[in-house]
Amino acid sequence: MTTILVAEDERDIRELIAFTLRFGGFEVEEAINGIEAVEKARKLRPDLILMDVRMPKKTGYEACQELKAADETKDIPIVFLSAKGQEAEIKQGMELGAVDYILKPFEAEQLPKRMTEILEMTKRGK
Repeated sequence: MTTILVAEDERDIRELIAFTLRFGGFEVEEAINGIEAVEKARKLRPDLILMDVRMPKKTGYEACQELKAADETKDIPIVFLSAKGQEAEIKQGMELGAVDYILKPFEAEQLPKRMTEILEMTKRGK
């Protein structure tokens, strides 16, 4: 089964995302901050990471940078999730190695389809 790590500090949003992705057929692991996201990504090696940009202890950008610098996690696709959609922020996230950037608010029921599309795209690219 395809595993997605959801790193989001806001519990309600994290639980909504996790529920929606599980309903869509994915196995979901959760992290509540950037440090936990890095630790779980190293341990679990998920197929994809859906990560909030603004989190405590370590931002999504910092966590992404750390994951992309490590051989064991550098190939895991990372999708940023953020309420801030300024072009500069999106550009920064993509330059750090993210494959996509989803803006909040988003339609939860569209997430499983979007994650499947991203996974298919990143597998073809390898």
